[in-house]
Amino acid sequence: MTTEIKVPVLPESVADATIATWHVQVGDKVSRDQVLVDIETDKVVLEVPATSDGVITDISQAEGATVLGEQVIAILSEGEAEAAAPEAKKEATAKESKSASKAPAGDVKVIDIVVPVLPESVADATIATWHVVEGDTVSVDQNLVDIETDKVVLEVVAQADGVIGKIIHAEGDTVLGDQKIGELSAGATASAAPAASAEEAISSDELASPSVRRLMTEKGLTANDVVGTGKGGRISKEDVEAAANKPKAAPAKAAAPAPAAQASAALGERTQKRVPMTRLRKTIATRLLEAKNSTAMLTTFNEVNMKPIMDLRAQYKDVFEKTHDTRLGFMSFYVKAVTEALKRYPAVNASIDGDDIVYHNFFDVSIAVSTPRGLVTPVLRDADQLSMAGIENGIRALAIKGRDGKLTMDEMQGGNFTITNGGVFGSLISTPILNLPQAAILGMHKIQDRPMAVDGKVEILPMMYLALSYDHRLIDGKESVGFLVTIKELLEDPTRLLLNI
Repeated sequence: MTTEIKVPVLPESVADATIATWHVQVGDKVSRDQVLVDIETDKVVLEVPATSDGVITDISQAEGATVLGEQVIAILSEGEAEAAAPEAKKEATAKESKSASKAPAGDVKVIDIVVPVLPESVADATIATWHVVEGDTVSVDQNLVDIETDKVVLEVVAQADGVIGKIIHAEGDTVLGDQKIGELSAGATASAAPAASAEEAISSDELASPSVRRLMTEKGLTANDVVGTGKGGRISKEDVEAAANKPKAAPAKAAAPAPAAQASAALGERTQKRVPMTRLRKTIATRLLEAKNSTAMLTTFNEVNMKPIMDLRAQYKDVFEKTHDTRLGFMSFYVKAVTEALKRYPAVNASIDGDDIVYHNFFDVSIAVSTPRGLVTPVLRDADQLSMAGIENGIRALAIKGRDGKLTMDEMQGGNFTITNGGVFGSLISTPILNLPQAAILGMHKIQDRPMAVDGKVEILPMMYLALSYDHRLIDGKESVGFLVTIKELLEDPTRLLLNI
């Protein structure tokens, strides 16, 4: 009995799809629910599983072909494994015997490595980095792979001690929640056999992962040009970069160098590097454009004399650190001043939802944090209820998690107002862009000594520019200026923060 393998029914807004990856070949024996092929649309990747046990007898659409919904792309013959695939059976038997010869005496259990369950608002994810290769020995809870969504990076750890078997999806592949991306042989150990003979030597495809082979192609290198430093001679990205940067052997001495060659050498190498934009970077770009195009954004400026706060920090920073086991920074003053100003100007703490204005009676402040993958804005919850030490510890914890890529969805979602401090990078003044759906964002900048007129005299004071970008649809000029002046007054006289005046 034969069964037609068809493209799933496509969503209404999707006209056609593309055959992304066949996981089987003609003659392969398959089992029920085994994934046969990945079909990619412009929104998601669909998996087509086998409806029963059998053998693949025909594949009519190759990888890269454009297909329609419910189109037949292959034929599955049920119950004909012995007759239809003798060669496949022999090959499978040979592989099993080979793996059995390498297997330890103990029991070996194959565990699927799967993508974690994705949050409701995340449709798919991308394989960011594999920290292991096939054949590596791993221990329980060891991080195997980083999976990047448009908001957070998820870590997939080993569920048991064992050896990495097959890696199904390479770096850069798009995957779905609960999708199988590899296999772990629990209880297995690395083979202690001597180096393989020439007959058993692994091919260049096995020496390098797909991402490494792609990098070699970009650099114009082959496996013979690169010396692998990994286990069994496996090639890493660092090996490829080292080979690409290695000076080439000098050519045979010529009678007289050509003038054109000298000019070319003087100019040096003109190279380019093209890398795909990460999901997080694409999401940041989309949100920034949306904020610019969908809001009536305006920025107002002011300046603040930071000398009172700097004197206060200089006087109490050692006692503060000894008492609370955390250093006294500027951000705790900024957050305290912002929360107090938000209480006085509720419209700045509001947001627009359709035709409604949503006023928030709590004070969750987003803190802009720069990470290796891009700018993120984790949320400091109930900032009005935190002490100065609590604010410093909260921001420090969020910054460390952001740097390590361990921020959770809950820590990224929400937030009524954002503070961004470009001054730590030397920015003197800027116009920050709104963090939707929030209505305002405050930019802090570099503290710089400037001559200022004080009581008719010129004094050198540490001054800092403040920039408040706001949605003019919700916040009027009077409220925005009053909000910014309130922050200025509280920072210039920090005693008012303690007295709540």
